[in-house]
Amino acid sequence: MRIGMLTQWYDPEPGPAALPGVLARGLVDRGHEVRVLTGFPNYPSGELPPGWRMSPRRRRDEDGVDVTRVALYPSHDGRAWRRMANYGSFGASALVSGVASLRGVDAMWVNYSPITVAAPMLAARYGLGVPAVCHVADLWPDTLTAGGFAPGGSTVGRATQAVLDRWCDAMYAASEVVTYIAPGVGAELTRRGVPERKLAYAPMWAEESTFFPAGADLRRQGEQWRRDLGIDAGDVVLLYAGALGHAQGLQTLVDAAARFAADPPAEGAALRVVVVGSGIAEADLRARAESAGLIPEVVLLPGRVPQDRMPVLMAGADACFVGLAPTPLSRITMPSKTQASLAAGKALVVAADGDVQRIPRESGAGWAVDSGDVAALTQVMAAVCQSGREGLAARGRAGRSFYEEHFGLDRALDRAETHLERARVSRPARTPSTRRTR
Repeated sequence: MRIGMLTQWYDPEPGPAALPGVLARGLVDRGHEVRVLTGFPNYPSGELPPGWRMSPRRRRDEDGVDVTRVALYPSHDGRAWRRMANYGSFGASALVSGVASLRGVDAMWVNYSPITVAAPMLAARYGLGVPAVCHVADLWPDTLTAGGFAPGGSTVGRATQAVLDRWCDAMYAASEVVTYIAPGVGAELTRRGVPERKLAYAPMWAEESTFFPAGADLRRQGEQWRRDLGIDAGDVVLLYAGALGHAQGLQTLVDAAARFAADPPAEGAALRVVVVGSGIAEADLRARAESAGLIPEVVLLPGRVPQDRMPVLMAGADACFVGLAPTPLSRITMPSKTQASLAAGKALVVAADGDVQRIPRESGAGWAVDSGDVAALTQVMAAVCQSGREGLAARGRAGRSFYEEHFGLDRALDRAETHLERARVSRPARTPSTRRTR
């Protein structure tokens, strides 16, 4: 099959931005021709990586994938106008300079976040006749409101919401298949008027070249990383690695660590909470931890590390933290680090509401508490310490088995092929419509 992919995020951008590339290369390995329309890498720093130069359009073979990159305004900070310029510039540039690269593909997979990809998507769908699979990860426009990037409540806010709602509706209507990554997202899409015949559950996968159970050599490197941070061999390491933003619920993690440190259990290993990464909440988190006297005895914030060091960090960790701040959107959010932690064979500690809570419970990989529940998370920290490193390793093995059964890349590729073939054989309707019910 000749497959198109439309996504603002792509390699060498790390974390969830790397997952479209994992899918593209997996499809190539299965014998498909894959063409990707994307932007120049700038996530998460808002700057192009060393060796990259912006140009209006660049087309190259990247690991067997035909990748067309178009110019955009690089930014990923907390200022709304700059973030909107980043999203909007990619949509406009892809529309003007990139859509032609999708001519002749049998079907296209569209990463619909941000929804400014609607412009090139609709041009390819109606102008070139390319049927589409719309992949819904972050639910829009809710993501903008939750992140503080869109006004709410005012007349302007309601008008903006209505425009964005119609924009999303147009993308759903233009798609032969709409895939969603968590059960709650599917239920919400149904409520918003997306026909059930279009909907299909397609959970996310992990970047398995980065997140995998460590072998002996990697375990030695992980132990050395622990020693470099001053962590004793018997201590339990609870790791958070990723963006340090307000949406990740890291304030709850630090507050629970402070309460735990004030009254640690009489038995069990010592706890070290390692928070790796950077972002708009980093200074606040550091100040909070310092004021509670947690640094460096309980909490460590070593800053951002290169993506190629992630396997070492995961090898040295005993459990991974996944958190979300309490918002209406968080109940139907499935952070990609959930799958990454399971793929790496690590125990899970989740402080979030909704769909993500069931993963550590169903898999046996760990514990889950409500978002923002400091007291419950403190109790979980005690249970983590009482489990010790060996007990956590056993939970991690259970999590890896669960990942392979439900989220593994092979299963994701099977789903993608099925949905793309379904889109290919569907004749695109000329005047689709989707009625929203709210």
